[in-house]
Amino acid sequence: MKPDSDPNSKPKPKPRKLKGRFLHLTDMHPDPFYRTDGSESSACHRKKPKKEKARGGDYGLPFGECDSPMVLTNHTLDFLEKHWAKEVDFVVWTGDSARHDNDRQHPRTPDEIYMLNRDMVSRMEEIFTSRGVPVVPCIGNNDVWPHNIMTAGPNSITNEYSSIWRSFIPFESFQVFQRGGYFSVEVIPDHVAAVSLNTMYFYDSNKAVGGCEYGDRDDPGNLQFDWLEVQLDRYRDRGLQVWLTGHVPPSPGNYFPGCFVRYAEIALRFQDTILGHLFGHMNTDHFFFLNVDDMILPDEEEESDASTPEALKKKKKKKKKDTLAEILMKDFSELPSAKKTDLDEYAVINVSPSVVPNPYLPSFRVFSYNVTGAPVPRKDAKKDLHLAPVKESKRKHGHRHPDKNKNIDCNKKEYRDTWACRPEKPYHASEDAPSRRNQLWTPLGYAQYWMPNVGEANGTVRPRFRLEYLTYALPSLHPPSSGAGEEEPEPEPGLDADHDGKPNSRPEPESINSGKTKKGKTKGFAYPVPLKELPRSLRAPNATRTKSKYALYRMGDLTVGSWVKIGRRVGDKKRKKLRERFARVMYMGGEE
Repeated sequence: MKPDSDPNSKPKPKPRKLKGRFLHLTDMHPDPFYRTDGSESSACHRKKPKKEKARGGDYGLPFGECDSPMVLTNHTLDFLEKHWAKEVDFVVWTGDSARHDNDRQHPRTPDEIYMLNRDMVSRMEEIFTSRGVPVVPCIGNNDVWPHNIMTAGPNSITNEYSSIWRSFIPFESFQVFQRGGYFSVEVIPDHVAAVSLNTMYFYDSNKAVGGCEYGDRDDPGNLQFDWLEVQLDRYRDRGLQVWLTGHVPPSPGNYFPGCFVRYAEIALRFQDTILGHLFGHMNTDHFFFLNVDDMILPDEEEESDASTPEALKKKKKKKKKDTLAEILMKDFSELPSAKKTDLDEYAVINVSPSVVPNPYLPSFRVFSYNVTGAPVPRKDAKKDLHLAPVKESKRKHGHRHPDKNKNIDCNKKEYRDTWACRPEKPYHASEDAPSRRNQLWTPLGYAQYWMPNVGEANGTVRPRFRLEYLTYALPSLHPPSSGAGEEEPEPEPGLDADHDGKPNSRPEPESINSGKTKKGKTKGFAYPVPLKELPRSLRAPNATRTKSKYALYRMGDLTVGSWVKIGRRVGDKKRKKLRERFARVMYMGGEE
């Protein structure tokens, strides 16, 4: 049966001109039991104990342990509809659209979880799908019941979300989704795809699965990775670029060891096809790297050494537990110098902060990507027109495999049947890929918005989303010729320079946004952030200062090399101000 033969399919909206932007939204956690002035210890569900100081406001409890009042989630979606629905090409929505199970007096039920998700989906369809904007949802650990537990499918969870997300999942992907809760969709047909991963099968808190053990062909995590490899192979053969999205980010602290190794291996093996990795769950703003060292399971001997009395005694002596920011900065400090860095060996994981103000402030991100030379839909196009397919990829690739751990002898029986000794497969990494060099479809940067006054907002004080920070170098917010003859400031060395030391200049897009020249705007320029969504201080064409409280990273683009350079700078202990700001933004939701 062809996709068009689906009897329940709705007429497709007309194709839209590309804006070169997409939205990432995560962890909304709407709570129908939330009440204003509720105590934090009661999850903001009751006013007792009255002596407790931490109490929920009308729009939530900032940095607290409460979920989102319905008024906050509704206000967020209303804001997105008014300001961003017409400005983005697709939406990545990475899960947790139900409240936490944190109140024994109001235990969660499957009916409540599905009801909350249906309500969120109804608004997302109204705001985005009705306008022809694809929405890519993911299953979060709080979208399932019992909490954190999901068995191999098909099951009641996959069946229910097959119904709830019917308008988001391509007809041809329904069978796969009903089996595993994951799917892929071409968000820019024949050019860019997004893969929605079901990270519940990788998450080490899910005790209902085997954890991607080597040789377990029926493990749902292994089945999902097998499917993912096939998807990436097919997309690569067709010349498409891919975003990988999911709820729980791939880290040793979140994934089963086998699942973490498999994710890292696939992320590096398809580096020339994967544009980036987008996740939520952590409710904090950060990024981290996967590299070749992550493709090796911990040595069994090292694991046993870690549990010896001596090791445990040292662990007990440790008075202070490192914060996530300290752990990341330590990891970044171990990045090799530019001359010793092989960018083929790195992938970048981006974790966005949440809408729920726990422990961050309500936030969302809008990414931009390069649309230079992107095809424009014809005026006589039919409703279901796809953009013209690209030619077969001519990207170069190597067949290198990382050196295996010297302590592992794959001839020995104990290592023979492990992921570390799996058969070698070709690796596809190229410095000419969009993930490595600024070109068509390359991610250029993002603008992060937050609600700094969520704690004070009420019937009198209006809640407002404002720009928190940008990753862009400020000159790239305006057309290159808009400075009225003034020279643009040189990018700060090491911040806006790529790995070979040459500045990353944002190419002037062609006529993807073609139209009549309007006063104050330049014909053909694809603005990474619409001028109306910028603070007034950044709207003027000459607002190209290299220093601004909004310019956190001042990156030329979001290629692997640019992220590694930023990581190296944050890891430099001499850069105290940068490190302090990095940590402050992670936990305080920016700075006023």
